[in-house]
Amino acid sequence: MRTYRQDAKTLELPWPFTGRSEELERVRAASAGGRPGIVVTGPAGHGKTRLITEAVRGLDHVRVTGTPEARDLPLAAFAHLLPDTVSLHRAVRALSGVRVLVVDDAQLLDETSAALVHQLAVHGRTRLIVAAADGAPAPGAVSRLWTGELLPRLPLGPLPPEDTARLLAGAALEPLTVRRLHQACRGDLRLLRDLLTALTEPTPVPGPALTGAGAPSRVPGAVFTGAGVPTSASREAFAGAGVSASAPGVAALGPSDGLTLLPGAGLAGCGASVSAPGTGLAGAGVPVSAPEAALGPSASPVPLPGTGPVGTGRLESVAGTGEWAWRGPLPVTPAVRERLAPALERSGPGERDILDRLAFAEPLPLPLDELDERDLEALERLEADDLIDIGEQGAVTLAHPLHGTALRAAAGRLRARRLGRAAPAYGPALDAERRTLVRQMERLDVRPVPTPVGEWLVAHGIPLPARYAEVRARFARLRGEVREAAAWAREGLRPAPRDGGCRGELRLAEGCWDEPAGPDDVHAHYTAVRLGEPGRATGRLPAGSVLARHADALARGDGPALDRAAEALAERGFTLYAAEAYAQAARRLRDPSAARRSRTRAVALARRCQGASTPALAGLVLGELTARQRQIVTLAAAGLSNREIAEKLTLSVRTVGNHLYSAYTRLGTADRTALPWLLDTPDRETA
Repeated sequence: MRTYRQDAKTLELPWPFTGRSEELERVRAASAGGRPGIVVTGPAGHGKTRLITEAVRGLDHVRVTGTPEARDLPLAAFAHLLPDTVSLHRAVRALSGVRVLVVDDAQLLDETSAALVHQLAVHGRTRLIVAAADGAPAPGAVSRLWTGELLPRLPLGPLPPEDTARLLAGAALEPLTVRRLHQACRGDLRLLRDLLTALTEPTPVPGPALTGAGAPSRVPGAVFTGAGVPTSASREAFAGAGVSASAPGVAALGPSDGLTLLPGAGLAGCGASVSAPGTGLAGAGVPVSAPEAALGPSASPVPLPGTGPVGTGRLESVAGTGEWAWRGPLPVTPAVRERLAPALERSGPGERDILDRLAFAEPLPLPLDELDERDLEALERLEADDLIDIGEQGAVTLAHPLHGTALRAAAGRLRARRLGRAAPAYGPALDAERRTLVRQMERLDVRPVPTPVGEWLVAHGIPLPARYAEVRARFARLRGEVREAAAWAREGLRPAPRDGGCRGELRLAEGCWDEPAGPDDVHAHYTAVRLGEPGRATGRLPAGSVLARHADALARGDGPALDRAAEALAERGFTLYAAEAYAQAARRLRDPSAARRSRTRAVALARRCQGASTPALAGLVLGELTARQRQIVTLAAAGLSNREIAEKLTLSVRTVGNHLYSAYTRLGTADRTALPWLLDTPDRETA
């Protein structure tokens, strides 16, 4: 992937093939001689075509594609391979010489083409690599490829968060934005590309728009370039706009009221920001800055009655990081509208009304007991169509994060005022989320828990209480998500720049091992175990806990026990701790195959830790390689291709490939992207 920067970084197309190493190997194996082939299935946009294209790269193959326009034309997909008039039997004979046939969008094939593909699978002379989308009716001959066990089936799930982050690395997005994009797209890479394009392309500033507390507006006349990053002219426009918290009819900020947008005010334009009294407007795009107490139970930000966050979000620079953060609503692009059609086009009795009420209640759920009994049938229909989620306690929410923005944007002004009249109180919900996270950490269990309110507020640029942000940062850090931990800490420092808790979490996330801690800080004592000095933690870890078991196994130099401790740590969500324990086990296991397995697990877990680098993971296996292998692996980890390495070392490309293959065997991985985790590369973050 090549990247270039025009104010904000923009990814060129096509995007690089990222992740999917296991799936790629399965498709490649199915393409080899003696195999019948494979069927790759999954929702639209999950990357089936890209996976297959990567798998057959360099192979002699033929490709056919089903299309909606030709679905009623017999053998239309094979028109470039067959004469104008041909029987099915003769078509099978004509294609029997094709070794590898790629069939894309097989669910759109006409019946005759589908029957031809099925017959080719029955005869077995041609290896078939078939892609079919889930959720769409497919010809019976296509579905029988896997239901009749003619071909193995590979269901393709969403791209994991860590691979989505790697895919977007060239865009220099901060981790909370990457997570938000991942959650919004739910594995649809085409939608991801569309959203990123909408956020980064230059957009003229429209006129005044109806906005809410979650959607700061740009000052009329400001010109934004690239990813919504203000130019010097726009910064001057901000400075001269005179927008402040004391402006009549704009905002009132009091110690017990929090941030309140007054009826009829709205924020002018579609991107201006308001600061608390005395703070001034610190540059362009600076969101509302309110005291920490502003989000207390009696002081929640209240949107303008009848509005919700609508309009267009933007990317803004994160000071001191070189990264960009997406704040504000989702851009409603054509691809988004297509995805939203199931919600926006509901016409059943009461269905649209329920969806609108849920949209204007966001980020809070709508209690089931607040709905009329007449709504129950509509709720059942919406739940059956996966448009709403109903929690165990009866709380109802929209199932997809894209739906709320579009439903609010589509509502008329009067309807918006009626549905949005009640001001949501975020404080109690935030406090409940904070208590849940604290309780989980006290139990030494940091598996993910739902925290929709905090994520929604930060996504829409609403300042968070420092206490909440500190807990979110700590929880993320313990999970090994070090960049997210730093991002949460920075969110807490926005309204409270001097907050000690958030400052401490930021230093810890950035790798300050000597950060002072209290005598009861279990994880501070556990740091000695992570550094390979378990004796310093003796008697200071909870007896019988997973942390104590790790310390005991390390003190005894027991490789199998370290493996078990690592597994227990991973089960409880301590991804980075588990990676370190596996790395320690790999150095102490006498069985080479067991050591390779532990090393592979350490690499797999470390890749999920957002670039964290610790002493336990440093230079994990370089000592097992020859000098030439170390040299080549180091260059490959730096991103050089085989040809570039060959030119640099005056070797043949084949020799470089052979050395890499031997190194992969010793390292226990076949994934080139895993190499930086096996080396002590200087560009990774410490934690």
